[in-house]
Amino acid sequence: MKDDALARLDRESYVSLETRRRDGRRVQTPVWFAAHDGRLYVFTEGRAGKVKRLRNFPELRLAPCSVRGKVHGEWIAGTGRVVSDSLIVAAAYAALRRKYGLLMATADFFSRLTGRMAGRAILEIEV
Repeated sequence: MKDDALARLDRESYVSLETRRRDGRRVQTPVWFAAHDGRLYVFTEGRAGKVKRLRNFPELRLAPCSVRGKVHGEWIAGTGRVVSDSLIVAAAYAALRRKYGLLMATADFFSRLTGRMAGRAILEIEV
């Protein structure tokens, strides 16, 4: 089941990442992601709300969605964490670059140009 869910999700361009605030409200955010070694990886701004929420509550849900966040599939429960291991971070970026190609290269270029690359975080998600 886990591998099937990952394979179905990995065919999508975006997933809606749903995290929980301290007051219990849910927040959905469309994100790019890539599968690697049975887990999903997402890159984001290190100070983003989703990073703070995952540190407080690692439980999350994912569903395939459009670029604007309109969900068009079933929700899948999972857990997430911020990754600091440099080998995992490198593998996550490699998977994202394989999946998104020129789009990821462009995002990386502008992140380096604006000095935001160092402020990124990689999220590791297990479903």
